[in-house]
Amino acid sequence: MTITQPDLSVFETLESEVRSYCRGWPAVFDRARGSRMYDEDGRPYLDFFAGAGSLNYGHNNPVLKRALVDYLMRDGVTHGLDMSTVAKRGFLETFQNLVLRPRELPYKVMFPGPTGTNAVESALKLARKVKGREAVVSFTNAFHGMSLGSLAVTGNAFKRAGAGIPLVHGTPMPFDNYFDGQVPDFLWFERLLEDQGSGLNKPAAVIVETVQGEGGINVARAAWLRALAELCERQDMLLIVDDIQMGCGRTGAFFSFEEAGIVPDIVTVSKSISGYGLPMSLCLFRPELDIWEPGEHNGTFRGNNPAFVTATAALETYWADGHAMEKQTRTRGEQVEQELISITEENLADVKEYRGRGLVWGLEFHDRRRAERVTRRAFELGLLVETSGPESEVVKLLPALTVTPEELDEGMTTLARAVRETA
Repeated sequence: MTITQPDLSVFETLESEVRSYCRGWPAVFDRARGSRMYDEDGRPYLDFFAGAGSLNYGHNNPVLKRALVDYLMRDGVTHGLDMSTVAKRGFLETFQNLVLRPRELPYKVMFPGPTGTNAVESALKLARKVKGREAVVSFTNAFHGMSLGSLAVTGNAFKRAGAGIPLVHGTPMPFDNYFDGQVPDFLWFERLLEDQGSGLNKPAAVIVETVQGEGGINVARAAWLRALAELCERQDMLLIVDDIQMGCGRTGAFFSFEEAGIVPDIVTVSKSISGYGLPMSLCLFRPELDIWEPGEHNGTFRGNNPAFVTATAALETYWADGHAMEKQTRTRGEQVEQELISITEENLADVKEYRGRGLVWGLEFHDRRRAERVTRRAFELGLLVETSGPESEVVKLLPALTVTPEELDEGMTTLARAVRETA
């Protein structure tokens, strides 16, 4: 197949230098369906990136697309600020009936704005308002967003530097296994909390990802998460779980913290909550924390009604029958894990570790520059995968939850070839 060089001139001359993903994938994409994307010349690419986790149900999912098109064709409200609409009511009732009630989760639902960082900002603001304290504890290699409050609880030095000002009121603590099991869990954290001379201001909250996506696919153990929840309760701190990338079934259960058996005080959700890639986010919290004054956290695009429509359709399609989607994701995840075992065994001297849960996996090499070479070669072979980690040292696998076993097999075979050819 002859591959013509795409015309990227307008992107290179007019679009800001801040553009990122497109640099690793020098193609001009035109259409997409399911787990496939096609460039303007019709070349197919198997997508193991899924919009950074915002397309858990694949590109242009036909059921969700039909619901959206029908809504638009009947002149349904597209922009309504935070007005009460039929679309919003439909989502809230469905979310309550299919997600919250079956899990006995008592949360109130807040629509803070269209993106994940909006949800995090609202969670931090609410925690500080409730507790009357400024400090928030986060964890090493955490990523919570690109706005100033979210960056203050993000670990990546490169992303933090983009703020241009000091990032305050955030204190990092070691994530699970940060010291390779040599230091007991929370020894340092609890000692600082109890020592009046430590210099640590009493935190209002702790924010954590159960699986650090951008941080390198670092998976927290269920026991570690339970111990963190207990520590927060003992020390009068709110527990915020950032489920923006790992929620909506990415790790198996609808919420990634379910496996640990904990109930966070606040949960942030975004990315795949709309189901279709439309901007939407939620901040969920215990009812007693709902001390907001009307309009105290506002935003023009909090009421994305088309997103409510596709979100409702996604819940009704994939989460109405109990645990079917969860079981399918775990089965697909086991398939990925077996393939990663084979890649590791074939490249024992090169692969440092593979790790993940459900349908989020990472492959790390001893040579920290290897991951970028692998993703570049994978792109040439027709597979879209990205890197993660503080030095982009991990190949990140994030296929749609609707990916077929055959597509998984094809993608993992391509990945194995890319690893082999970049040795």
